[in-house]
Amino acid sequence: MKVTLREREKNGKIALYLDYYNKGKRKTEYLSLYLIIKPKNKTERALNKKTRELAETIWAQRQVEIQQGHYGFSDIEKLKGNFTTYITALAEKKNTSSGNYGNWNSMLKHFNNYCPNDVSFQDIDKQFVEGFKEHLDKKALGKAQKPLSQNSKYSYFGKFTAALKQAVSDGILKSNPANGVSHFKQGEPQREFLTLEELQKAVNTECELPQLKKAFILSALTGLRWSDIEKLKWSEIQHSKEMGYYIRFRQKKTKGAETLPISDQAAELLGERGEENELVIKGLHYSAWTNLKLQQWMMNAGITKTITFHCARHTYATLQLTLGTDIYTVSKLLGHKELRTTQIYAKVIDDKKREASNRIKLDL
Repeated sequence: MKVTLREREKNGKIALYLDYYNKGKRKTEYLSLYLIIKPKNKTERALNKKTRELAETIWAQRQVEIQQGHYGFSDIEKLKGNFTTYITALAEKKNTSSGNYGNWNSMLKHFNNYCPNDVSFQDIDKQFVEGFKEHLDKKALGKAQKPLSQNSKYSYFGKFTAALKQAVSDGILKSNPANGVSHFKQGEPQREFLTLEELQKAVNTECELPQLKKAFILSALTGLRWSDIEKLKWSEIQHSKEMGYYIRFRQKKTKGAETLPISDQAAELLGERGEENELVIKGLHYSAWTNLKLQQWMMNAGITKTITFHCARHTYATLQLTLGTDIYTVSKLLGHKELRTTQIYAKVIDDKKREASNRIKLDL
């Protein structure tokens, strides 16, 4: 079976539809998506581009459904399916957070560099998997045209093998060709954070995007991730005489239900309470532009470190440990499922203590 994305002029617009062809029989699926004929301005051209991208995403998903046997494909026909199309559709499904989606897209970019031509499932064997791993290790370059970091190699190869595992689960592959191929070792992540003094400087410095500043400070006071602050609603901000202020929410990353006590200062930062179903901080959008404005804010505060939004969560964790909160409590406050995830912050504190111990030097 073959599915093709086609266009047809209809009612003064260009209708987008899918054309299915199988053994002389045809089936048409209109997508209720339309392009503007002869767009007149930048806005209309941008709208056409987004509409076409959406149609192409649906087309890719239909390709996956065909490869999974939803249209009566035999096992042999499944193996002839386009693997690149399959992992592209998988990446779209992983669009649950900017970081995760970005990692999948980066993996796809390196995969396409390694294998620029279409490749079918039957072409994916252990040798192919080892070749992609070697490409990531020795040839692939990052955004700065530098070799990939150890953690990038670990992440991208992990996404690739996850796609193969999913193909086995979907019944397309009988066995995983990545079995027996050693994985990259994960590098030691660097946890950049602000000291209490630096955080105070940031609080006292204006930011071009006030909502971004509010979100960052809230994260530094509570440990909340960007993804959870972005969707935070007033109904999730609660108060009781026994507990004071707390947030009841479900983590977007782990899906875990959490009850997070927050300080009175963090609650005051949020301002006047809105309607229950309203967002607490409106207008938050993750982008390279946002990251730039965040870094400019830090520079204006006299902070020369490379700071991303996630550093606010690191700041919360390290400050809690520095001020004497035990690691088990910090782990629970961060919503970590395993204590070892939190232990990296304890190592940061130990390193800082070691640095401090070497500052006093005498001529003996």
